[in-house]
Amino acid sequence: MSQRFAPGQAPVQSRYQPPPQAPGMRPYPPGTGTSFPPRGFPLHPNTTQPVPGSAAAPVGPGPSLLQRASQPSFQSGLRGSGSAGGGGGGSKRSAESRSINSGPNKGDFVTGGAKKKKKLADKILPQKVRDLVPESQAYMDLLTFERKLDATIMRKRLDIQEALKRPMKQKRKLRIFISNTFYPSKEPSNDGNDEGAVASWELRVEGRLLEDGKGDPNTKIKRKFSSFFKSLVIELDKELYGPDNHLVEWHRTHTTQETDGFQVKRPGDRNVRCTILLLLDYQPLQFKLDPRLARLLGVHTQTRPVIISALWQYIKTHKLQDAHEREYINCDKYLEQIFSCQRMKFAEIPQRLNPLLHPPDPIVINHFIESGAENKQTACYDIDVEVDDTLKNQMNNFLMSTASQQEIQGLDTKIHETVDTINQMKTNREFFLSFAKDPQMFIHRWIISQTRDLKLMTDVVGNPEEERRAEFYYQPWTHEAVSRYFFTKVNQKRAELEQALGIRNG
Repeated sequence: MSQRFAPGQAPVQSRYQPPPQAPGMRPYPPGTGTSFPPRGFPLHPNTTQPVPGSAAAPVGPGPSLLQRASQPSFQSGLRGSGSAGGGGGGSKRSAESRSINSGPNKGDFVTGGAKKKKKLADKILPQKVRDLVPESQAYMDLLTFERKLDATIMRKRLDIQEALKRPMKQKRKLRIFISNTFYPSKEPSNDGNDEGAVASWELRVEGRLLEDGKGDPNTKIKRKFSSFFKSLVIELDKELYGPDNHLVEWHRTHTTQETDGFQVKRPGDRNVRCTILLLLDYQPLQFKLDPRLARLLGVHTQTRPVIISALWQYIKTHKLQDAHEREYINCDKYLEQIFSCQRMKFAEIPQRLNPLLHPPDPIVINHFIESGAENKQTACYDIDVEVDDTLKNQMNNFLMSTASQQEIQGLDTKIHETVDTINQMKTNREFFLSFAKDPQMFIHRWIISQTRDLKLMTDVVGNPEEERRAEFYYQPWTHEAVSRYFFTKVNQKRAELEQALGIRNG
């Protein structure tokens, strides 16, 4: 306590008259205008953020006075001096100052070695900047268009991802070439240089996809002929080649090497009838329906989901779903004959369909090998096969492409840095405007804000500036405070004496 006054003596008034206080701003006692401790740094545009024309403008200090005393320049905004009506508690940072404080310094964006994620709101210009620069409305229109474009692209990406989950097939023509060549017998030469050979024939099964004239031929991947089939069986005349040598079989396994064709060579000089059985490799698997169910649904060979969907469509069309128990299906006379029950649950349909699904029929080609023919004989057959849609590869490339994303991220970073620079310039402009408009009020608000921040950072209880003056202790509450203090001390001394004398309080 620096000085005491008699009860009837008033303290000497200071020559400094503080400016008029705005509504809701707490006034300091007289004499505080010249009693603040000296500051270790000068005023700088980057140290304040007053809002011109506002009674409670945010003009407080930044994160740490100790840090700022050692740093000549910093980018943090000042804490506000409190909103209207809130004279008691700590300072409150405005939403505008929070957005301005995120300057373009690298230290503001890097936390724990990872860059801070940018938001769309960080690219929006403040309203005051838009009022000052009317041309900035074109930039805001571009932001709106960018938001709509991003939403459209994201929706299309989701649609493509959903489409890729479903099988994308297109039907193409596979042309199969079946050719046979006859090799006549040769007599051995007299000098023994040329050995004789019996008559034989050779059968070749080959094929290729026909070009449909769509798309770029260079982008199409040539598939091997064997990749279209699960198995191939060539059945020769059993009477000519016996029961053990009349079948030639090929079946796909996990280690199968794809080939462009198949070749069979056998001895013989007689005409041979052969049957070629080709079983297509359906992806996903397809099944042949029971003839009764196929006639009822109009589906001969299809995948399991398509078959179940066709059956459900039949149930809805004929209103066979139970009106009260929706999980049950009341079979009509046709379904009752097929499933051998009058009523069944919808969840039982896949299990009941299993006995009615059979492997698909193979493609049967009858071929005649004529012996004695000098020229190569070839027959052509066209069959329909399902291949992956070329659009699927384009969709995958679109989803996996990251070149455009990297370019967009680079442009976004430049936009954020530019907006941060504009916000910093706006802060500097507001500082100079507020200081030029009313320097005395500006300095007074800044000192008040600095004092509050110093109190928050040092965790001081009470108000040291008021408590160090004599008039603070001439208030009505001091009499009760002194009485409580002496009462507490007396009780403390009594407890110590009783403990020392071993007297227990009954």
